Amino acid sequence: MTSADMHGPVVRCPAVLISAPASGQGKTTITAALARLHARQGRKVCVFKCGPDFLDPYWHELASGNPVHSVDLWMTGEADVRQRLHEAAQSADLILVEGVMGLFDGNLSAADLAQRLGLPVLAVIDASAMAGTFGALAYGLQHYQPGLRWAGMLANRVATQHHADLLHKGLRDPQMWLGAMPSVQLGEASPKARTAALLPERHLGLIAAHELSDALQRLDTAADALARTPLGQRPWSAEPGQPSSSWQDWCVDFAQPESTGGQPMLKPWLAGKRIAIGRDAAFSFIYRANLDCLQAMGAELCFFSPLAGDGLPDCDALWLPGGYPELHAAALSANTGLRDAITGHVKQGKPLWAECGGMLALCESVTDLQGHSQPLWGVLPGRVVMQSRLGGLGMQQLALPVGLLRGHTFHYSRLDTDMQFSTRSSRPGAEVQAERGEAFYESGSVRASYFHAWFASCPAAAAWLFGATIES
Repeated sequence: MTSADMHGPVVRCPAVLISAPASGQGKTTITAALARLHARQGRKVCVFKCGPDFLDPYWHELASGNPVHSVDLWMTGEADVRQRLHEAAQSADLILVEGVMGLFDGNLSAADLAQRLGLPVLAVIDASAMAGTFGALAYGLQHYQPGLRWAGMLANRVATQHHADLLHKGLRDPQMWLGAMPSVQLGEASPKARTAALLPERHLGLIAAHELSDALQRLDTAADALARTPLGQRPWSAEPGQPSSSWQDWCVDFAQPESTGGQPMLKPWLAGKRIAIGRDAAFSFIYRANLDCLQAMGAELCFFSPLAGDGLPDCDALWLPGGYPELHAAALSANTGLRDAITGHVKQGKPLWAECGGMLALCESVTDLQGHSQPLWGVLPGRVVMQSRLGGLGMQQLALPVGLLRGHTFHYSRLDTDMQFSTRSSRPGAEVQAERGEAFYESGSVRASYFHAWFASCPAAAAWLFGATIES
């Protein structure tokens, strides 16, 4: 973020917010397919993800070839959103923003973001089990919140050309038609395979792109299908870097914010400190912006893979992020050298921030849905029990001694422990501990919680998690 009162010229760039009536309609697939389609044609595509999400960005990064950041009016803040989009517009040919949940879901929804920034909205609607009702749903979306710019409607998971014709005919405004995306299959996959299955899921969301050897092939398959729709066939221009009139209609003026909007200032609280970060399939829930924030405060970052058998690098502090330790419990437990090194790290009083899955890995054991238990590292007293229902979901804020961190929670497990928590997170706008939130534990030099933090919301508190002394 630049200094408070600085603002630059307006930058104009084609941009679209891709949303849907609900989760599960295929908006991630369509966003990634559109990014891949234009990236293959030599354009620079910058993709952003609305709301808290660690998994969709992996697909968008692979599709676009560029870093993906989260944008959210509450968690990251409007000034941060405007700054990131302004910076992207200076070099991008196209900006895509994937929405979160349904278009109007949430206190600060994807629609609110689109309205504040003037982003045209593209609605992806799963039309697999409807015909004329598609038009009614599209009409309702278009007119529910006055003031939105609309790019159009894309019917997803369409069976036949006749089905597509029925959907198109049902629209009150035919100009809103962006085409019909078929049920896409990968190679010799079952004919019943749908577009959503092209990007497979597990209990916390999509399987990350880097976990699949054929991830790029999956994206190319989706991009090829999208290329046959009116959306995919919108002409760009014969002139390099110049969008056609059809894309000019979706251009947005991105201005650098005139102020940081009260965003916290960064100081070199972590200068000279080396932070080791677990990063692999078991510990992959890392916001790129969190790494940027740590480095901006002076930290040197080094990464290691517990699953690959890596030992603990020489470090002043340790971060075990969230991820899927429950899926790799046997491999983690087998890395006894790392377990002993982490135990020694804690005995020396060195800081350790364990976030969600990172906290789970430090516990004594994990029990799966079938009742089978697997030992873990045993650094913290407690047993993890996986469950089929959500244990926590939604935006959260965590009040720490040096400030208030914003973030979220999302997990399918519970922690049975005798550890005493020092505080709990709470929902946005609620008084601290006014309602039940995620426990924040302090055990020696370990700080741990199911809470996922957005470091830039309070850099001082983030630095405190890693052992910095913050003077009031």
